[in-house]
Amino acid sequence: MVRLSLREFERLVLKALDSLPLPIRHRMDNVDVVVGEWPSPDDLEEADLDDRHDLFGLYHGIPLTERTHYDMALPDKLTIFQRPIEAACATRADVVKEVRVTVIHEVAHHFGLSDAELDQTEYG
Repeated sequence: MVRLSLREFERLVLKALDSLPLPIRHRMDNVDVVVGEWPSPDDLEEADLDDRHDLFGLYHGIPLTERTHYDMALPDKLTIFQRPIEAACATRADVVKEVRVTVIHEVAHHFGLSDAELDQTEYG
């Protein structure tokens, strides 16, 4: 298990976001990306999971592909959970890789991709 400071973990999330191709970053609309320590019981229920160690990220919102009459809406939210990722990783390099994979996975949900579709990729 690897333990990073919150600030260092947040930097990894920002680096992962910055690594996305510019056209994707420009199309991310009305979305906040935050770091959470652990998923809440409600987060686990939404993801249909029982163990808080199994949830690395969660997308809350309306995917771009489903938006109509989207005026004055609160931002969508991508939450990247620090402690489950750290617990699953043996090295800092593993954390860097998993943060990037998790960020891409959650961004893909913002663009309307389902878990079933993502399971067909390296980000599933």
